[in-house]
Amino acid sequence: MAEFTMELNDEQKEVRDWLHGFAADVIRPAAAEWDEREETPWPVIQEAAKVGIYSLDFYAQQYFDPTGLGIPMAMEELFWGDAGIALSIVGTGLAAVGVLANGTEEQIGTWIPQMYGDANDVKVAAFCSSEPDAGSDVASMRTRAVYDEAKDEWVLNGTKTWATNGGIANVHVVVAVVDPELGSKGHASFIVPPGTPGLSQGQKFKKHGIRASHTAEVVLDNVRVPGSCLLGGKQKLDERLARARERAKAGGERVKNAAMATFEASRPAVGAMAVGTARAAYEVALDYAKTREQFGRPIIDNQGVAFQLADMRTQIDAARLLVWRASWMAVNGKPFTAAEGSMSKLYASETAKKVTAQAVQILGGNGYTREYPVERMHRDSAIYTIFEGTSEIQRLVIARTLAGMPIR
Repeated sequence: MAEFTMELNDEQKEVRDWLHGFAADVIRPAAAEWDEREETPWPVIQEAAKVGIYSLDFYAQQYFDPTGLGIPMAMEELFWGDAGIALSIVGTGLAAVGVLANGTEEQIGTWIPQMYGDANDVKVAAFCSSEPDAGSDVASMRTRAVYDEAKDEWVLNGTKTWATNGGIANVHVVVAVVDPELGSKGHASFIVPPGTPGLSQGQKFKKHGIRASHTAEVVLDNVRVPGSCLLGGKQKLDERLARARERAKAGGERVKNAAMATFEASRPAVGAMAVGTARAAYEVALDYAKTREQFGRPIIDNQGVAFQLADMRTQIDAARLLVWRASWMAVNGKPFTAAEGSMSKLYASETAKKVTAQAVQILGGNGYTREYPVERMHRDSAIYTIFEGTSEIQRLVIARTLAGMPIR
């Protein structure tokens, strides 16, 4: 087990500096354009693939970093560049985590490479869990998967929403209900291979922030996938469902569902994204406060501004430490006995909203215009308290964990 440390080693520092350079030289100069266009920044993703950032190998190296700090460090630097473009670069990772959390070794080896493609032909993947009537309330999910034993196929029907890369992805990972009587415990995850008939893109959403990231509905109309596309395999699913039924009869002991396993693994990473956006806004505000003069002196000489910057920096550092702790715990197999993963996501998300709003205030009228990036950062920050579990859901998870109650 790697010891917990607040100091990156030399190799991690080298990777951090490399990512920071890419974010500064490639992502930031393109941020305003792709935010206005509200389109997937394929040229930037391709540049990331050419240098090795958008690749299975890179994310595998960070994912298996024994300190747990590889992924949060990478997320912070890329999202420091721009949240919308960075989400287009890393959005495939949520689908990959879904396969890693629930799939067999063969499924991992088969499907994750197809999610990324290569530098000459980049691909993206989508994780499809939320539905129009089932966002935080995963027990209300309606998308069904029915097994056709004669053909060894699963038939999927339903509509998914808020799917990053939904409809444009090469590979879709879809969470569906296989046993409605078990609620959230009766869910399973499925791979929908590229070109599968019946899968189509529904509405593409025009968003407040992260506008360079494609978000859309995914419609599943009698989508047939081979039995091998059930993540984990049918034997494992049948065993899990049998245990869930027995526990339901005995009083409802907690059992993880497929979507929850993915979100538990990814929440600290979302916290790191929020830290990157907050840090970016803070740095812009700090530089502005040092150079902007009013009444014959830089505005940072005024306590009203200086104290805001002091609080911003303190909150950012505290958020990063919570993210790092949760990431270290996750990679070293330490249970989140106090919902430390949700803590990190909650605090970092709230910090990003607060810090970006303060940055706009410090810049005054300039901060409210698109001539300065804090306006975009403020819009982008709103998503962190919403996706992959709202702040309210994080508080519920934390409270129920502390009380020793099951998380549904």
